[in-house]
Amino acid sequence: MTTIRGTALRYVLTYVLARNGRMTVAELVAALSRLDFSVPGRPSKTVSDALRWEVGRGRVYPRGRGVYEPGEIPRGTEYRIEKRVEALREQARILNG
Repeated sequence: MTTIRGTALRYVLTYVLARNGRMTVAELVAALSRLDFSVPGRPSKTVSDALRWEVGRGRVYPRGRGVYEPGEIPRGTEYRIEKRVEALREQARILNG
């Protein structure tokens, strides 16, 4: 597994939410694992902290305790996120064999 943090983590979480709709933090952590990514520290806290930034930008909306859904993402930002996530997944595939 490849450990991600910061902008990379935020982008992957936003990407997953945009593709899957409303998800809990536990579901997001599981989705990260399926994509061969891990996060440092306590996963639920790390994910929640990363999503706080995206909530502030309107790209993610909180819907109750530990539940998030996708918000409005400008097309240019969405394109940048998709390309970054694709590159991260390719890098993870190479590193994890």
